Amino acid sequence: MKLMDIVERGAIVTDIPTGERDDVIGILVDALVSSGAASGAIRDELVRKIIEREEKGSTGFGKGVAVPHVKHSSVRQMRIAIGLSQKGIDFSSMDRQPVYTVFLLLSPADHPEAHLQAMEAVFSRLSHDTFRRFLRQATSVADVVDLIMEADDNKLAR
Repeated sequence: MKLMDIVERGAIVTDIPTGERDDVIGILVDALVSSGAASGAIRDELVRKIIEREEKGSTGFGKGVAVPHVKHSSVRQMRIAIGLSQKGIDFSSMDRQPVYTVFLLLSPADHPEAHLQAMEAVFSRLSHDTFRRFLRQATSVADVVDLIMEADDNKLAR
């Protein structure tokens, strides 16, 4: 699965202004809503469910990255919002370090196998130091899109 097939270009936020996890989740869900990838009618419910998931166990897997995610019956197609922070976000990550890159995944509830494939696509890219480093240096949506497309085409040095 190619990441660019599920990344919502209109929901890439390259300058997250806060270091608070719950606020970041709200900002990224709002970006998905304003881009048309999610309904505003379920905005608060999505935020609540993602925060509930975080409270069960952090999706900050270390190395400056978090991948909050939720499956919902009103979501029709998988979509990812991406948030980049210069100052870092406290996601209670496994390595206890701040998070600088957030991939927030919304998935339809009735397609659990597609959700797993999307998570695999995200983690396979984020497991590479070069990809994470370049993402952290990205300053525009175009930079992020170009980087993801290069990673999708295996053109990034690992």
